[in-house]
Amino acid sequence: MIVIPAIDLKDGRCVRLRQGLMEEATVFSEEPAQMARHWLSLGAQRLHLVDLNGAFAGKPVNEQALKEIVAAVGGEIPIQLGGGIRSLEVIERYLDDGIDAVIIGTAAVKNPGFLHEACDAFPGQILVGLDARDGKVAVEGWSKLTGHEVLDLARRFQDYGVEGIIYTDIGRDGMMTGVNVAATVELARALHVPVIASGGLHGLDDIRALCQVQEEGISGVITGRAIYEGTLDFAAAVAVANAWPAGQ
Repeated sequence: MIVIPAIDLKDGRCVRLRQGLMEEATVFSEEPAQMARHWLSLGAQRLHLVDLNGAFAGKPVNEQALKEIVAAVGGEIPIQLGGGIRSLEVIERYLDDGIDAVIIGTAAVKNPGFLHEACDAFPGQILVGLDARDGKVAVEGWSKLTGHEVLDLARRFQDYGVEGIIYTDIGRDGMMTGVNVAATVELARALHVPVIASGGLHGLDDIRALCQVQEEGISGVITGRAIYEGTLDFAAAVAVANAWPAGQ
């Protein structure tokens, strides 16, 4: 299991939100590309980017910041990106610009045919982001809760050929109350594609808890606020994950 640092972009800056609320944004850096280099220097093996403005606008917004991040670390570690991805043309442009995998969220739920086309057109480079509260999937920057069950959609999407599922418990995201390990394991056990955990990670105990169940199919965990506010030492987290079970 790998520990994946998140860089969420709003108005060209690196921020974190509380429970997906744009008005609850905390700015952590004016230079996202420098932040990407920082996490790389501490042992990051993959980078998670989100165009927050794009997620709400339904189209790419922070393209300049994204290009600067790719220029800074692209080719050294894989970069995955989500937010506002609604067309094959946008996916192709991002991949051409050096993004390694794109994350489709709202569009996958509202237009499954688009996700199916994307998986066919770009095999191995499509991830699905399923954001849920109490097992129900939310869309449009978490502003709308649907009636879809996470497990049902995940099973359908894996049959389309997605590379993996990023599962976020939005009730915990940005709150640092601990990863919802039980729900993540339940999802991973139901699938044959890997699951990346997200939402609520607070400290090394969360890393250890996920490492204990990684064989269920959990390939990574995304961390944001915890590494920016210092409740999680990123380098120590990477060391624990890389050395498990010896690192326990």
